[in-house]
Amino acid sequence: MTDFFDALETRSPAEREAAQMAALSVQVAHARSGTAAFAELLKDVDPASITSRAALARLPVTRKSELLQRQKASRSAGGDAFGGFSALVRGPQMQRIFASPGPIYEPEGTARDYWRAGRALFAAGFRTGDLVHNSFSYHMTPGAFILESGALAVGCTVFPAGTGQTEQQLEAMQELRPDAYTGTPSFLRILLEKAAEAGHAIPSLKKASVGGEACPPSLTAWFRERGVDVYQTYATADLGLVAYETAAREGLVLDEGVIVEIVRPGTGDPVPEGEVGELVVTTLNPAYPLIRFGTGDLSAILPGTCPTGRTAPRIRGWMGRADQTTKIKGMFVHPSQVAEIVRRFPEILRARLVVSGEMASDRMTLKVETACSGPDSFQQRVGEAIREVTKLRGDVEVLAPGSLPNDGKVIEDARSYQ
Repeated sequence: MTDFFDALETRSPAEREAAQMAALSVQVAHARSGTAAFAELLKDVDPASITSRAALARLPVTRKSELLQRQKASRSAGGDAFGGFSALVRGPQMQRIFASPGPIYEPEGTARDYWRAGRALFAAGFRTGDLVHNSFSYHMTPGAFILESGALAVGCTVFPAGTGQTEQQLEAMQELRPDAYTGTPSFLRILLEKAAEAGHAIPSLKKASVGGEACPPSLTAWFRERGVDVYQTYATADLGLVAYETAAREGLVLDEGVIVEIVRPGTGDPVPEGEVGELVVTTLNPAYPLIRFGTGDLSAILPGTCPTGRTAPRIRGWMGRADQTTKIKGMFVHPSQVAEIVRRFPEILRARLVVSGEMASDRMTLKVETACSGPDSFQQRVGEAIREVTKLRGDVEVLAPGSLPNDGKVIEDARSYQ
């Protein structure tokens, strides 16, 4: 039995990068010619020139909020429900439509393991013949189908449990004796606690792939103490699988079907390796070809490769949300505005806007890392830029390079709400 889902996982990094960059140019051309949204967003782009990460970084980022706005505008005009982002049309090539909060509608194509979750489940120890108890929702959202299609690709049998009905789910688990679980970690904990209270253990359950919410190391250890090895899977309704945990327990390995960038929140500018920023993903899925899709999630690239032998880059996992928009003195201040201020001053290396005080008496301070030799004039000029961009007054605090925490925060709300 092989230790890998397929040969793609052990390609040399150089081979993978060359293959993905070649596929990128094709995907950009396909998105531009095959979807109305990207025909507009990429109208001035020559797809043949997009063959490197530097070229990719020059393309616009499409964030979830923009996708939602375009979908709503299209629907209100009686047009395409997907806002022009889908390359599929209803019929044999589109087998399902799902809805995420917003609502945002997502198409599902007919490719085997369309969401590519099989790779994550294989890394979690799922194998041919396993019975998988799937407790993700089968109602409107694609979560259950993402994991089900992955389980079927591995060769598993799936029990579509869905959400709720805890007692009935426990009864089914006792009688069917599943080998594996897919669902949220919180519901798995409820199931195991209820089973223990009733004196009905589930000894067959040995492994799980969880998602939809955080699963800290303490909870992973709690599951392990009860005989269940839990692995995290990071997937979204828009992109399918993005990254997955392996037996090494050292971050999440990126899927082979996506190109991931980490950018400074509020911008499309890639940050240095190791720095926390927003996950921006380009999917190589031709059915729903999202180019530089801003997930709104924070993470960072880890150095090196996975000890299991998988050679794709790794991320640290989910580290919070990138949208740090904050209301200050009755006005919203966005990370993009902080980025605009920084952009005006090449001598600023990094910056963080800190909001302090109490509600109704807000105080705004822009902390900037710089080696600037003339702080007085510099601080005055930055202060003027703050007021021009945000329409609010703010102090400027000059810090030495490397002083700010590496946590991806652009705006920190340090106010007292008591």
